Amino acid sequence: MTNILNIRSITKFYGKIRALHEVSFDVPPGSVYGVLGPNGSGKTTLLGIVMDVLQSSGGEYAWFGQPPSSRHRRQIGTLLETPNFYHYLSGERNLKIAAAIKGHGEEDIPRVLETVKLTGRRHSKFSTYSLGMKQRLAIASCLLGNPSVLVFDEPTNGLDPVGIAETRQLILDLSREGKTILLASHLLDEVEKVCSHVAILQKGQLLMAGHVNEVLTNEDYVELGARDMQKLAALLSGYPGVRQVKPYEQSLQVYFEQNNADLDGINQYCFENGVVLNHLQLRKRSLESKFMELTNT
Repeated sequence: MTNILNIRSITKFYGKIRALHEVSFDVPPGSVYGVLGPNGSGKTTLLGIVMDVLQSSGGEYAWFGQPPSSRHRRQIGTLLETPNFYHYLSGERNLKIAAAIKGHGEEDIPRVLETVKLTGRRHSKFSTYSLGMKQRLAIASCLLGNPSVLVFDEPTNGLDPVGIAETRQLILDLSREGKTILLASHLLDEVEKVCSHVAILQKGQLLMAGHVNEVLTNEDYVELGARDMQKLAALLSGYPGVRQVKPYEQSLQVYFEQNNADLDGINQYCFENGVVLNHLQLRKRSLESKFMELTNT
């Protein structure tokens, strides 16, 4: 099946500042693909490039398996910045103006208002909308013409908890309708709750990309201690399945390839090799700590 978007070695310089460095990943159809990273990691720049708002310094990308064109962009609804709605006009009237600008008819407006659950407030002035309602109207504008792909930059940024919950639910609903969604976010919680795939950026570099369950997986580790920590560390490095041994305060943290540590087996292995453990405990590393470790935040 053809990917919706292929990104290959995208690089971007602003003068001497490198904003992106050879970023590559693929967005499969029907996915909610999150581009995750701290502020300043290059997320917005990447979305600007694939939407032809910015010119890359190197690399290439393809929409629907073909070089990008204006025809392809008409199949994509975008929300890259705060839309300029008229505060003194109703939500419906604002959408009529947006439809005219985009070259769409007005017949689609009732459908998109119903999709974002604003039918009951369609005649209310935009100035009376809550922050969440304003964002939902912006998404309704993106849905005009029924695009198959949606691109959102920080869709919950600046919203209160109610607005965040409403926008996230809307993204999930649109995904269930079969839309492919590419969104940028600095919020781990957002990506974990709504995305099927994720690419993690840090200072313009791609750290990891793939299915959320593979990239952002909870990770178990074993915390161990003994009188001779150097001998213990050397011994554990040779234990079957060990991926990494890290010193931490007065103990060692040991990570396993299959995330299934056998505490009894570890204890017996150490004892048989002349090391008596004085501390042995299975711990879970949170997604937040893993994300902070990956991005050095």
